[in-house]
Amino acid sequence: MKRAGCLLFAAVPVLVTATVYFFTPDTESNGSEGRPSASQSSGRAAEDAVIADLPPGLAAPQKKELANKLVTSAENSTLKWREQYGYIEDIGDGQGYTAGIVGFCTGTHDLLVLVERYTKAHPDNGLARYLPALRKVDGTDSHEGLDPGFTAAWKKEAEVGAFREAQNAERDRVYFEPAVRLAKLDGLGTLGQFIYYDAMVMHGPGTGATGFYGLRERVVSEADTPAQGGKEKAYLDIFLDIRRDAMKSRKHHRDTSRIDTAQRRFLYNGNLDLDTPLEWSMYGETFRVPK
Repeated sequence: MKRAGCLLFAAVPVLVTATVYFFTPDTESNGSEGRPSASQSSGRAAEDAVIADLPPGLAAPQKKELANKLVTSAENSTLKWREQYGYIEDIGDGQGYTAGIVGFCTGTHDLLVLVERYTKAHPDNGLARYLPALRKVDGTDSHEGLDPGFTAAWKKEAEVGAFREAQNAERDRVYFEPAVRLAKLDGLGTLGQFIYYDAMVMHGPGTGATGFYGLRERVVSEADTPAQGGKEKAYLDIFLDIRRDAMKSRKHHRDTSRIDTAQRRFLYNGNLDLDTPLEWSMYGETFRVPK
């Protein structure tokens, strides 16, 4: 089974503890618009200090490798995530082409930003000529200006080391690092950090009803985070319940294997550190990672 799809997101305000940050996948601006205020910068520095005193958790190299395998088992039915740089297809979910290691989509802005940032560093790349078309179809499922050559160009560019590194960097910048950071601030261990990361990849960093931050806000309205004195297992159980409901509400996300036979299994087994050996099922197929 291939990817379950990805959701539209945009630059949105996100509440983290007492500080408001603006997360956006857009390229950096040379102006002052969107820059954090002095108080926000101070708040972030305080949070950085808290995180610096915590174990690396999912950011540890072996755990991050495991996280990428887990995500790819759900997205591409394989553990070989490094073979997905050249993946590209329209899975009919209304988001245009889905491509690369975390399913960047032509309809959800993140693929456009990836190509823009990559082109800024490597102007002569094979995808640069499609930027006008990518900007035009952004937010839609249209292939206008992309067919018939874009998929072949993507696969060819994925053979270039710099483009693979660009995909890694964008995955980390938009999905992995914000998810792990917030999970740590919420007092979650390695499993909780992965649960946040997987939700961020699939639902996108939006504040709508099915966006990652929207889902988290619903959870914290019902339960205290561990950082607020709540029980970690109970909090994560509620998070998975609410995320599962959100997946069921969308026809292309209704298979909830990644929750039911993977993340929930780890949680109920008490594996809050996401230790190996690890075994889980995805769409009826069993995956294993040895110790």
